[in-house]
Amino acid sequence: MMYSPAPERLRRRLTAANCDVFDIYTIIFLALAVFIFIRLRSVLGQRTGRERPPYDPYSRRDAAKAPAGPGDKVVNFPGTANDTAPLPTPVEPVEDAEPSPARWAGVAEVGSAVANGLDAIAAQERDFDAKHFLTGARAAYEMIVVAFAHGDRAALKDLLARDVFDGFSAAITEREQRGETMETQFVGIEKADIVEADARGNSAQITVRFLSQLISVTHDKQGGVVDGDPEQVADVTDVWTFARELGARDPNWKLVATEAAS
Repeated sequence: MMYSPAPERLRRRLTAANCDVFDIYTIIFLALAVFIFIRLRSVLGQRTGRERPPYDPYSRRDAAKAPAGPGDKVVNFPGTANDTAPLPTPVEPVEDAEPSPARWAGVAEVGSAVANGLDAIAAQERDFDAKHFLTGARAAYEMIVVAFAHGDRAALKDLLARDVFDGFSAAITEREQRGETMETQFVGIEKADIVEADARGNSAQITVRFLSQLISVTHDKQGGVVDGDPEQVADVTDVWTFARELGARDPNWKLVATEAAS
């Protein structure tokens, strides 16, 4: 029998064809698998080690019941059962020392009505200083006397209570209507004493008697002297009352009443 190469060649062709088919399907499946992997990776992401664990209510409940270890940080609300921190030892309030009976030395006698009134003011304003007040009262007295003589309403407005300002302003207006001018030369204040002091509610009033020396003269339209003496120093005694609201932001006292004394 003669050998024919046809079956052998046919087998080889079929084997090559099967290999080609296998390679094509393998490539397709691999490509599909890679595509699916990439899609899943983009959707699910990668684990970085910082992800929060899945929520487990039972584990949290058990953790809440478990006592805290030495390394755990527990923040307790004050007054709760878990607040084991010792309460601070209550500190007894320190009472203010009794003021010295001689705190108003040089201003008011110990136990006098003036001293008691100053005590009442200082009880509401701890930094109240009677001597400092008198220094300011002296300056205010001189400023008011000079401003009134010059007819300076703007300066008076900041130093006087409304009703007192209205009285001073009316007197200045009358003087202007008569055509008179007033000249005052302040020589000085010989004495300024607190004669009354009181605190009612949050309102304080202090009355001061001023003994001053000044030269004052009023001229008419023609320049003639209608009051005073330009060559003589006069002794003047005035009793003025200053007031302010205790605790107010404005520390200035204002003149609320005037009285001439012999």
